[in-house]
Amino acid sequence: MGVRTDFPRSIRRIDHTWIPLADGTRLAARIWLPEDAEQDPVPAILEYLPYRKGDAFARRDSRHHPYFAGYGYAGVRVDLRGTGDSDGIIEDEYLPQEQEDAIDVIAWLAEQSWCSGEVGMLGISWGGFNGLQVAARRPPALKAVISMCASDDRYADDVHYVGGCVLAVDMLPWAATMLTGNALPPDQAVVGDGWRETWLQRIERTPPFIEAWLAHQRRDGYWRQGSVCEHYEAIDVPVYAIGGWADGYTNAIPRLIEDLPGPRKGLIGPWSHAFPQDGAPGPAIGFLQECLRWFDQHLKGIETGIMDEPRLRAWMQDPVAPATHHTQRPGRWVSEPAWPPPDAEAWTWDFGPEQPISHRSIESTGLDAGAWCADGGEGDWPGDQRAEDARSLTFTSEPLDEPIEILGFPEVTLGVEVGRPSAIAVVRLCDVDPDGASLLITRGVLNLNHRDGHADPQPLEPGQRYDITISLDAIAQRVPAGHRLRVALSTAYWPWVWPAAKPVTVTLHGGQVTVPTRPPRDEELPAFGPPEWAAPLAVETIKPGRTTRRHTHDQATGEHELRFEWDVGGHRRLRDSAIEMNDTHVTTYRIVDGDPLSASVRVQCSSALGRGAWRTRIHTDSEMTANAAEFVVRHRLDAYESDKRICSRSWTLAFPRDEF
Repeated sequence: MGVRTDFPRSIRRIDHTWIPLADGTRLAARIWLPEDAEQDPVPAILEYLPYRKGDAFARRDSRHHPYFAGYGYAGVRVDLRGTGDSDGIIEDEYLPQEQEDAIDVIAWLAEQSWCSGEVGMLGISWGGFNGLQVAARRPPALKAVISMCASDDRYADDVHYVGGCVLAVDMLPWAATMLTGNALPPDQAVVGDGWRETWLQRIERTPPFIEAWLAHQRRDGYWRQGSVCEHYEAIDVPVYAIGGWADGYTNAIPRLIEDLPGPRKGLIGPWSHAFPQDGAPGPAIGFLQECLRWFDQHLKGIETGIMDEPRLRAWMQDPVAPATHHTQRPGRWVSEPAWPPPDAEAWTWDFGPEQPISHRSIESTGLDAGAWCADGGEGDWPGDQRAEDARSLTFTSEPLDEPIEILGFPEVTLGVEVGRPSAIAVVRLCDVDPDGASLLITRGVLNLNHRDGHADPQPLEPGQRYDITISLDAIAQRVPAGHRLRVALSTAYWPWVWPAAKPVTVTLHGGQVTVPTRPPRDEELPAFGPPEWAAPLAVETIKPGRTTRRHTHDQATGEHELRFEWDVGGHRRLRDSAIEMNDTHVTTYRIVDGDPLSASVRVQCSSALGRGAWRTRIHTDSEMTANAAEFVVRHRLDAYESDKRICSRSWTLAFPRDEF
């Protein structure tokens, strides 16, 4: 792996230019071009994000976009409306305005003298979402998309809800992160004298995103907008969907390659929420070379052979000792020509019980869950599940006579009755090795009021039996002969899932797990190249960052506290622009066994930005709690210039709990 400097074409960088929109708003862009692009125009590759092209993401961008420019593309990074150095206000994620702005940006790019008129979109996470959303709008110049770590369904597979339950582990932390980042000023050196006025308008007018998210607790029109699964047929450009098994967004990839009508491919590695040349766990791949193969094929008309390869390529994971961090996941690449796989089989097990059995989980069940959206850091992965299994109702198979290779979405059907009109069911599927270690394979969550869909939940009738099917997250995992499979059922999963207002007992009458498998086979697949990138911008680390996760249990009160401290890169300075950044993020999850109303999430964020005598800082303090009737969110935001507080805002937001 390493830095590439010997590109076929020389590169120049335009640090800042304005892209005008139809309503007069200007979006800020950074562009990398071949030196001779005016004489030999090139396709453009657009990455369109709210993450600040000039500072926070400048070093990351410098590894990718010059690489594309060196191979005959224009690498383009644009700050969304209301973020970074762009004009305007950002009011939420993935709004129609964001998509309409992108259409203007693509048209502008196609008209530039250095552009051939062909445009592709590439993005991870937010940029993966909006690449799909913009493709569904069919701007004429957009010819291909690479979408990474993104979803086709904003309600079912994003940071807000999981299985119809509030995703406590990520909803408030993400809202607080965006509240902080959106309140930062544009760069004084770029925007000029109007920077302070723009900054104060952002602080005054940008809303906390969580307000819309908790106002829509069902899958209504708010979530359908921007969910491309509503209209797969609208996307006719080629789409390459990419992700990793350790990421929270991978479920969309099989759906996209099954349902999109145009040319499409899927790639799923072992990676977390990161680019495949960087992702932990490895093995990493030469991802930028893979991007070139895709864009050469669809933007330049060069036959690269990429469309002759199998539609899905996935990393079949071998078993590994459970741990909260893995640098590598052993396994091998496998492929499928279509989805669902044409030779798919099923391993089915009726796991009982012989007599109905009742279970109610303690509130701290789930503390060994790991991150929903792992970014590759220490402590991200679920460790050995034996303690979690002990807090759950478990069923363990006999040792397997033959190995099986799981690929797809396992399903568990439960015959249950409940003691209250609402309940949560969490199902984990684990690989138990001969020594007893319990390795999490995959899991699924369902608010049982959503058993017939997320749009129109219905209460449960206490004492009535229901047959309920829970789909588990997609996975590829080999389970050797001699290992056993374990199904674990719980009625709580903190801090992933916000607990129901009252404890509930579930009585299990019967259960069946259906595991999709593929016949084991050896395949000759073309090898990926080694990871490559362009030389990144030089950065000076003034104070290194750190990441810690700590769980403490007060045995006197029964309180559990999980504290996640994340310094995003520490205090650092970009040498070419002298811009300094310092970001910290502390999330604390608390709950008391026996009291579901004790659940709370608190997030404290700080982001500092400055150069020389120009110094700014945003600090936010956010907390989410709930009583039996409402979710309550409190935010406080303080803005500082040269250590003087110049503005303060606070919000108290309350939302009725949408449960019966």
